[in-house]
Amino acid sequence: MFQGASALNLDAKGRMTIPAKHRDALAVQCEGRITLTKHPHGCLLLFPRPVWESHREQIASWPMSARAWQRIFLGNACDVDMDTAGRILISPELRSAVGLTRDVMLLGMGSHFEIWDADKLAESEAQAIENGMPDALSNFSF
Repeated sequence: MFQGASALNLDAKGRMTIPAKHRDALAVQCEGRITLTKHPHGCLLLFPRPVWESHREQIASWPMSARAWQRIFLGNACDVDMDTAGRILISPELRSAVGLTRDVMLLGMGSHFEIWDADKLAESEAQAIENGMPDALSNFSF
C-alpha cells in the first residue's frame, strides 16, 4: 500500500529518483519494473508492472465505444525499469503531455502512484477544496 507525498526534482535527462521508502517496496514487489501512463486529470500514473498488467487486461477488454479511453491509458503506457540508483526515466512524450518540468510531486495512491507537476497539483487541490466535498463523501468522517 503506497501512501504519502514526496517533493522531487526531474534531472536534465527527465529522470526521477524514487524515494527510498518506496524504492525498496517496488524492488520487492516488481523487481523495479514499472509502467507509466497518462491520466486525463493531467498527471502520470506509475504502476508496479504486475498491478499494471491486471489493469491492462481490463482496459483492453473495454468495448469499442471506449476506444478513445483505451488510447489514453494503453496508447500512452510506457514500461520502464529503475536503475541501480533508484531512478526512472520519464519519456519526453509523457513529460510533455502532462507538463512535467523540474518540480514534481509523487503521491502514493494505494496500489500505484500519481506523478504531478508541483504547481499543477497545488492548483488542482485548491480547485477541489473550492468546489467542496462531493456528495459521495457526505457521510465520511475521521
